[in-house]
Amino acid sequence: MNVAERLPEFADAFPFESFNRMQSAALPAILERDENVVVSAPTASGKTALAELAICKTLEQGGTALFLAPLRALTNEKEREWERFEALGYSVYVVTGERDLNPRRAERADILVMTPEKADSATRKHESTRYQFVRDVDCCVIDEVHLLDSDRRGSVLEVTVSRLRRLCDPRIVALSATMQNVDDVAAWLDAVPETTLEFGSEYRPIPLSAEVRTYTHGENPFADKYRRLYRALDLAEPHIRDGGQALVFVASRQDTRQAAGKARDELSSRDVPMGARGDFDFHTETQVLTNETLRKSVLDGVGFHHAGLSREDKNHVEEWFRRGDVQLLFSTSTLAWGVNLPARCVVIRDTKLHDPLEGEVDMSPLDVLQMLGRAGRPGYDDAGYAYVVCDSVDANTYRTLLREGKPIESRLAEDLAAHLNAEIALGTIRDLDDVVDWIETTFYFVRAQRAPEAYDSGTRLRERLRETLSTLVTDGFVETDDELRIEATPLGQLTSRYYLRLDTATRFGALCENERDSLSEDAILEAVAGAAEFDSVSARQHEREAIAAVLSQTELEDPSHRKVLAILRASTTGSTPADLQSDAWVIRHNALRLLAALQEFLDRFSGPFAANLARRVEARIENAISAASVGLTAIDGVGSGRAKTLARAGMSTPTDVVEAEIDGLVRAGLSEGIAERVFESACDLPTVAIDWGAFPDTIPAGENDLREVTVRTTAGSARAGIDVTVNDVPMTDTATYLGEATVPVGVFGGNARELEYEITVCFPNLPLRPVSESKTVEVV
Repeated sequence: MNVAERLPEFADAFPFESFNRMQSAALPAILERDENVVVSAPTASGKTALAELAICKTLEQGGTALFLAPLRALTNEKEREWERFEALGYSVYVVTGERDLNPRRAERADILVMTPEKADSATRKHESTRYQFVRDVDCCVIDEVHLLDSDRRGSVLEVTVSRLRRLCDPRIVALSATMQNVDDVAAWLDAVPETTLEFGSEYRPIPLSAEVRTYTHGENPFADKYRRLYRALDLAEPHIRDGGQALVFVASRQDTRQAAGKARDELSSRDVPMGARGDFDFHTETQVLTNETLRKSVLDGVGFHHAGLSREDKNHVEEWFRRGDVQLLFSTSTLAWGVNLPARCVVIRDTKLHDPLEGEVDMSPLDVLQMLGRAGRPGYDDAGYAYVVCDSVDANTYRTLLREGKPIESRLAEDLAAHLNAEIALGTIRDLDDVVDWIETTFYFVRAQRAPEAYDSGTRLRERLRETLSTLVTDGFVETDDELRIEATPLGQLTSRYYLRLDTATRFGALCENERDSLSEDAILEAVAGAAEFDSVSARQHEREAIAAVLSQTELEDPSHRKVLAILRASTTGSTPADLQSDAWVIRHNALRLLAALQEFLDRFSGPFAANLARRVEARIENAISAASVGLTAIDGVGSGRAKTLARAGMSTPTDVVEAEIDGLVRAGLSEGIAERVFESACDLPTVAIDWGAFPDTIPAGENDLREVTVRTTAGSARAGIDVTVNDVPMTDTATYLGEATVPVGVFGGNARELEYEITVCFPNLPLRPVSESKTVEVV
């Protein structure tokens, strides 16, 4: 079926001239009907074009399309691919946590691209002006809907789609690789039989042969990696010698690089002709690569690919692999879900991987099937060959998976309480009847009807919902009244807003009950390190000594939480031990999110001074800066490097930067242009001035005098906390948006011979150290 004849207005949006057999068969359901659509089709059969067909129909009708991509890396890829739509005059906008949201661009976009996690965040905040655009979605395309069966991420996708349907009821077009129970997904999404399409293996462009191969397991995990690597090379070598290509999936970015280096040596010793090895023109072409290790590798026909490479390097490797200049490519799982980069032979070397937050975990069956589906190059190969290399203990599990596939299950029950709390916080659930109505919109409910022996259903389901709700009430997340109406407490609202596990929210709430004087940087670090989100962090044996070097034996008992605490404490000074570096980035990234949540908890329940302390701890971890100089990071454009440069020159606060002026900043080591911008930014920050007015120096014993002190900012303004103490005893504390504020201060001639009044000002949302001034009054 010719694209230009069927869709003349959008012909340039497609990278081909004719739809294939599967696409042509699915086209009427997508273009000629308005119901929700579910399509199950083999990997590499062309499902992306079905997403684009649904988008074209939406655009033609003047609507907005939302594309849910399974991975963040794929959202950026779609942004590049769909420049074709931009060329036709339509706007594509990617919404991710990596970028600052531009609400105007999002609101005006014709095509929105998000991960399920970001869509969850947006739909939770749909009433805010920043995220109101999510209420205007007319069509939602779910790419790889079998992600429903993924740990944790699956439940996020499930509740997000259910919430989106309640918000704006968009048309849903759900796409999936082959799955056993496509009818269950169709029942969940209310797709009619005419728009529920299941394409079998005969629609796969290239037949797939998939097998399980075992290796001899040893005592040393490091040596086992190489045993699996040699097994993978044995499987790939015949195809490479025959002019084919091989794609080998490994567990981590570091593994791609190490395996590629070892494979180069091994294949050379076997005298296997590889790619464009020895081609002078290709040698010259590779000069564009910024990763020198990758450049040396591709010259021998062996490449590696992972999300940490620059976009340009990844693009070059993909191009050379398609051309055949690279014949063997090592990759992480990202490549399986995204880039259309098939190979004659696909080998999964690692079925287990190390997750910094979960320890050693088995690769998801969904990932396994997705990877194996990359075998077979349309137009080049008559068949695709795929292999899983695993321990003999696991062999039957994988043989069953390859033979029977896997039904898609709901993962909602694993996080039922957290998701129920979120819906109550949003106001979509107001009583027990609403709880039942909500669960009936989920995939969980459909699976419970189809497989009651594996799920709670009927009376058991209602009882489980009541128990979950009762626990939320008991733990302080939810409250009910005499008429059994349900409402989220402030604790429940903050827990939902920051996607916290309920145990973590309880932990943060307990910290907020402490006296302000007992709150310290160490207490904040321990609260975050002990969060439930870090329960499964793997503290490996060789890391224990490095952890002990940072921590005392009395700090936290759990090895997982001790490891996190060691990384966070070392991060404040930029001295993370080498043995902890591999997991440090992921742990810091998650800890910063938790610190932002804790700051909000402290602001809500303890006040601005506690929140300010948490904000400074967050800035220290992010920028590896001392407590004395952390205020420098409040200046726009000053991160870790520039803050340390300024600190070495004797500046520790934005006020010091303003007083140094541009010349002083240049002498400190900043370029003139940077110095000008840093100076201007520092001038915009709030600077506290305290005017004591007619505050007395003395007061007769037994007399009282009420005076007023003016607190203002001489530059900028921000939300502030103002604290007044006398002889270290709290008198008053005020939270206000500070431009200028008048604070009443009582002067009482009591028993003390001297009264030392201290006024302290802090900014809870800025990493500025509190500013204090004191005045002494003599009692005569």
